[in-house]
Amino acid sequence: MPNSIPKAQLQLQDLSLHDGASVLLRRSLADLAIGDWLEVRGDSPGLPEDLATWCRKEGHQYASFNDGTSRHRIQRGVGTPALVNPGKEVCEVADPAWGLAPRGAKIEHGSPHLFFSLRQKREVWAEELTTIYNQGVANQWSASRDIPWSELPELPVEVESAVGQVMTFLTENEFAALYVPARFIARIHPHFREVVEVLALQVADEARHAEAFTRRAKAGNTGLGTTAVSDQLSLQTLLEEPDFTIATFLLCVMGEGTFLTLLKFLEKYGPDPVTRKLAQYAHRDEARHVAFGTAHIRYLLAREPERRGSLAVAVERRSRMLASISGLSPYVHESLVVLAGGGTSIPQIRHGAYLVKKLHREMDQTRRERLENLGFGREEAATLSAYHTKNFM
Repeated sequence: MPNSIPKAQLQLQDLSLHDGASVLLRRSLADLAIGDWLEVRGDSPGLPEDLATWCRKEGHQYASFNDGTSRHRIQRGVGTPALVNPGKEVCEVADPAWGLAPRGAKIEHGSPHLFFSLRQKREVWAEELTTIYNQGVANQWSASRDIPWSELPELPVEVESAVGQVMTFLTENEFAALYVPARFIARIHPHFREVVEVLALQVADEARHAEAFTRRAKAGNTGLGTTAVSDQLSLQTLLEEPDFTIATFLLCVMGEGTFLTLLKFLEKYGPDPVTRKLAQYAHRDEARHVAFGTAHIRYLLAREPERRGSLAVAVERRSRMLASISGLSPYVHESLVVLAGGGTSIPQIRHGAYLVKKLHREMDQTRRERLENLGFGREEAATLSAYHTKNFM
């Protein structure tokens, strides 16, 4: 029998290890230092053998009194798993050995190294992530519950056809805006969980937009419109961008920033309450996506101002890749003209064309302002805005 005084006692009564005694054993031993003894009392059948086996597996030492009593002793050993505690603060670099553990948790040493290529804070972080996420959660809406489908009127065929074409265009762009963040989520270390949460919510937003826009197109009497090659080529460049920051800049700042102006246009000139409400709700969601993209770029540039040049190069490179695209798809352009003008009479077409030209000017102006707010000079902002794809996204 060891010549030592136990530092703590544990009464198990008739509780066996098979019934959960190990829970109490671990809790009691956790409060002891290595080498300290715990006295255990219990009278469940087979307890001595079970305790001896459990201690060998857990790295502790078991000693029995062998005096016919129900007393046992366990010396806390060094075989229990060593713990790593990264702390609650966001680290500049996340360790692959932290795996999927939430920030602030203790992690057993020896856990597998999971591969996350985006594990530096500056690569993904942004200020106000919690605010952006909370706003997104609070502003969730349902295409079935919150859209006044019963108020959809029967529109003239040419106007309904224009709405269906615009909805088709919006849907394919929403798919791109869904797939881009989805591609990167699995690459971001979960230590930066706020970024993962914001992007996951963004994916959910875009899926809902695609559902709602498709439903609106099918709700009329003309259905979905046509997808142009130029649209697909433009979106392909977003889907294939391998760098998270550049993809975020091209999608959220340049593309979705431009879409904010388009959605405001549709909210104002949409020919029916369903189209206007869809544009309103989608605009609210897209504004959060733009806010995240802008905040991430601002966070990075504050630490690496030289990256501003690589962002400009990315816009110019994308423009060269899309040099064969002369302008907005005629399917979309003509539909916007008819939609804004309210029909196909000469006065309506003239007025609609005027409003669409004004839309392009407003898009250019808002892009310039957003770029200047990120620190680009006025002339450079104007050049980059002009380089932006004519297909908006």
